[in-house]
Amino acid sequence: MKKFIALVVLIIALAGTLFYRTTLREREVVILSTNDMHANIENFPSLVTAVNLCRDTVSTLLVDAGDRWTGNVFIDLAENRLPIIDLMNHVGYDVATLGNHEFDKGPKLLQSAISHAKFPILCANLQSKHADLATPQAAVSIKSSNGVRFRVAGVVTFFDGGHPEGSNEVYEGLTFCHPFDAATKALAEAKRGEVRLLLSHMGDGKDFEYASVSECCDIIIGGHTHVVVDSVVNNVVIGQTGRKLKNIGATTVRLKGNRIASIDYRNIPLADYEKDSATLALIEQIEDNPALKVTVGTFANSVSHVGFADLLTRSLAEAMGTQLAFYHYGGIRLAEHPEGDIKLSTIYNLEPFESKIHTIVMTPAQLRAMIIAKYNDTENPKESHRVDLFCNTPYDIVLDSRGEAVDVLFPKLKEGRKYSVAMADYIGKKYPSIEGENRTEHNILVTDVVLDYLRHHPNTKISNHQMQKRVKR
Repeated sequence: MKKFIALVVLIIALAGTLFYRTTLREREVVILSTNDMHANIENFPSLVTAVNLCRDTVSTLLVDAGDRWTGNVFIDLAENRLPIIDLMNHVGYDVATLGNHEFDKGPKLLQSAISHAKFPILCANLQSKHADLATPQAAVSIKSSNGVRFRVAGVVTFFDGGHPEGSNEVYEGLTFCHPFDAATKALAEAKRGEVRLLLSHMGDGKDFEYASVSECCDIIIGGHTHVVVDSVVNNVVIGQTGRKLKNIGATTVRLKGNRIASIDYRNIPLADYEKDSATLALIEQIEDNPALKVTVGTFANSVSHVGFADLLTRSLAEAMGTQLAFYHYGGIRLAEHPEGDIKLSTIYNLEPFESKIHTIVMTPAQLRAMIIAKYNDTENPKESHRVDLFCNTPYDIVLDSRGEAVDVLFPKLKEGRKYSVAMADYIGKKYPSIEGENRTEHNILVTDVVLDYLRHHPNTKISNHQMQKRVKR
């Protein structure tokens, strides 16, 4: 009888413990997140401080939503671009997904980075038949230090003709399915009690679209569109930190038992944190390249993003002997530069893509078709409905009542006349509706012609006035 009573007491105690764990026990986890750092490592010391302070306070996960390189020559010219992975290993990332720029230098270099990382790098919508790249994991299950379980999946945009943005050549042997389908399949495998987290490099618009129809996602940590996002769609919390490690995302997940009680997201400026000295020392080693610190010219005035467009279009037109030159908004990767000396690293960071030059002869009618098609682009909405094509001649984009481009006015060009045009190869290869004569691909780097321009124009005066604008009909 005593044994029976003891057994009943034990069963009641175990049931009480289980009831407490599943129904009453409250736990909290903070997911710290980054995206689109583009190898801008100057805020890594502050990132380390912020992460360590959080880890000292609460159970913490650290995640990244892609585009870890292409934007800092000290990383981009390093062997296999591994210093950025070394820094991520140093701070202790738990999981990441792929961005489109992870593919910039091809599958072999990407595989080197994935193998070097001490954390899983996910991509549910990629299948590789390339000999140099294994198909990445679609998803992983992770347990926080206080026992909260997460199902984490990763996806990358495929909305540039069936693959992420970039030249077709680097995606040979790689197949991408729709990220919505891949995310749903990976997250549907979550076990009971797992918090479902999607690391998305689709862009905020696609994140909102997926959240609106998803029934198997609790949190989306996004990237790709370089905007600051703090939203809730269909009870899915969505966050994105902008770019270049200016902010860190903090998603606080509170659970009661194994059920989510609340999820809150906010962006926190990293400028508010002190710099970790050990990380500063690592960055000094990475940037110990005197050749990249050589002075290559001088700006007579401070330069804005539009000013860099002026420099690029001037350089292309002079180097190629053309009447017109175009450069695209997204290809200009610096926002500003002070008056004074220009370092070699600045020019490589301004145009980190190793772009080459195309020339073509076009009429105003053909130029108009190119600009309108790009402005109204539905295939790549990230680059549409803005002045995307800077030029060394002014023009006005005429918009209808819906905000769609319907005409382009060229005050300095004559209809029917043919004009020689230079442009970066990204425009020549990727933009729709480009027609003309004598189309030629030149094996000439944009960075080389900019450096040559600076050499021949000492104390360069730059115009920060934008010559292209939008007008309503």
